[in-house]
Amino acid sequence: MSLHDELKRRRRELGFTQATVAERVGMTRQQYQRLEAGGNPRLDTLELAADGLNARLMLIPIDKWYQVQALLEEGEGGSVPLDEDPWQGLLDREE
Repeated sequence: MSLHDELKRRRRELGFTQATVAERVGMTRQQYQRLEAGGNPRLDTLELAADGLNARLMLIPIDKWYQVQALLEEGEGGSVPLDEDPWQGLLDREE
């Protein structure tokens, strides 16, 4: 799924309109609409949009990406205990 699709999915998940997200971050609806439509935004614009969606952008090493995906999928089912840190050691260097 592309980043643009992820923005749209997250917005809908939160029940926000494009105008709502744009207003939360101080951009026009048209600017935000271009993000979801596949525009080529600057990094600071993407970070701003992520903030408006209560999310963060993150670079994940390819070799750790599948582990992150598995953790996210587990979290959707509620099987990760709240007192455990599922991210512990995930991005540590393997030597």
